[in-house]
Amino acid sequence: MTAILTDPEEAAALLRRGELVAFPTETVYGLGGDACNERAVARIFAAKGRPRFNPLICHLPEAEAAFAEVIADERARILAESFWPGPLTLVLPRRPGCRIALLAAAGLDTLAVRVPAHPLALALLRAAGRPVAAPSANRSGRVSPTTAAHVLEELGGGIAAVLDGGPCPIGLESTVLDLTSRQALLLRPGGVTREAIEAVIGPLAQPEPTVAPERGLRSPGQLASHYAPSLPLRLAASRVGPEEALLAFGDPLPGAGLVFNLSAAGELEEAAARLFAGLRWLDAEAGRRGLSGIAAQPIPDRGLGEAINDRLRRAAAPRA
Repeated sequence: MTAILTDPEEAAALLRRGELVAFPTETVYGLGGDACNERAVARIFAAKGRPRFNPLICHLPEAEAAFAEVIADERARILAESFWPGPLTLVLPRRPGCRIALLAAAGLDTLAVRVPAHPLALALLRAAGRPVAAPSANRSGRVSPTTAAHVLEELGGGIAAVLDGGPCPIGLESTVLDLTSRQALLLRPGGVTREAIEAVIGPLAQPEPTVAPERGLRSPGQLASHYAPSLPLRLAASRVGPEEALLAFGDPLPGAGLVFNLSAAGELEEAAARLFAGLRWLDAEAGRRGLSGIAAQPIPDRGLGEAINDRLRRAAAPRA
């Protein structure tokens, strides 16, 4: 049975014993395991049903702890000073003697690291005293969890505990930047916008929309089909019928059989925070009512809209 905890010290004790604990971050709930423990990392992949070519993000309590495991250049230090703690992940070369299990990085010579901004996550990391590998706490390819209840729906009974910190305030995963080349590459848009990053280190290279697994993934969130509800998702809807549910933004289209509005005011920050919860609710309720699918209204592709649209495109992609 999965325990519900509120004390980060209790959760940290479980992590040190090699158990898996889901915990809140400012982005989504993560499924945490001791990143230095090969067996615990393997259990993360097994619990999620996650392919082992898909690397994990390692969470640490401060920048210097992260940079003890990877080789940080000047850009990394500037970005850490600007955005950590916060929803930014940096992909950097592993240091010789890095403690983190190779499996956490899918065998690559790079590592994805971040310092989360959520107070419970930071308390957990400090109490654990070691890096914590933590992908989103859901079955692989499914909609990411933003509450403890979402985690229990997906993984309840299969992990030791959930550290309950309430709803996640941002609601979208971290932005992932690859700093192993001369020009920083945006691997995944997320909680820190492209515009904010470019204001600090200059233009970013364009991400590849889809990466074939056999070529190797540099970070999570690069698979073509990901964040997917059970029902088919139709994007950029300009009309909707009574047989469909509607994921609305701003003024909802008329005629839908069911509506969830990400933001009636058309605010991207609110829409990001409500995206995964909205997809989960529509998927369950529309399925219960026998509706055929979900239609999504267009979202502006600026600021956090870039990350929202990235998640929607992957949620709508053909299933493997």
